[in-house]
Amino acid sequence: MYICNSLIKHGYFNFSLTILEYCSPEKCLIREKHYWDVLKPEYNIAQDPTAPMSGRKHSDKTKQILSDARKGTTHNNETKTKISDALKGKTPSKETKTKISDAMPTSIKIEVTDIKNDTTTSYDSISEASRALKISFPRRAAISIYFIRNKKKPYKGRYTFKKI
Repeated sequence: MYICNSLIKHGYFNFSLTILEYCSPEKCLIREKHYWDVLKPEYNIAQDPTAPMSGRKHSDKTKQILSDARKGTTHNNETKTKISDALKGKTPSKETKTKISDAMPTSIKIEVTDIKNDTTTSYDSISEASRALKISFPRRAAISIYFIRNKKKPYKGRYTFKKI
């Protein structure tokens, strides 16, 4: 963003792009380090392009170890707030919704009691109940949260849910 802001502030005509050297891909980082040391470029963010993880990828085994190490851990409240703030106003794509849906466990049959109308209806899934009650995404998670938090108070003062 530093260079983008400078381009906007000073105008594109005040900048130029010059190819200093052609080299093989395996030599690029070494040559970049050389030119960084010689020219001290103002807009180059990476002060050391040969940093240990530069251009590397974790192996599948390492990825599994990292994944196992994170299992059972949760984010602290500050991190949760940052994530929440970053997602505010964003609507997930259909592809993302499908991935989330596919990752969820199999359907849970539930019974919804409407205490105002004194009726009870059974649904094959939380999603089906959400559609019937016109609880749109992402609020349909409210039914799952109702179960997770073991709530007894009627949702929206009207509905109670029970797994069947």
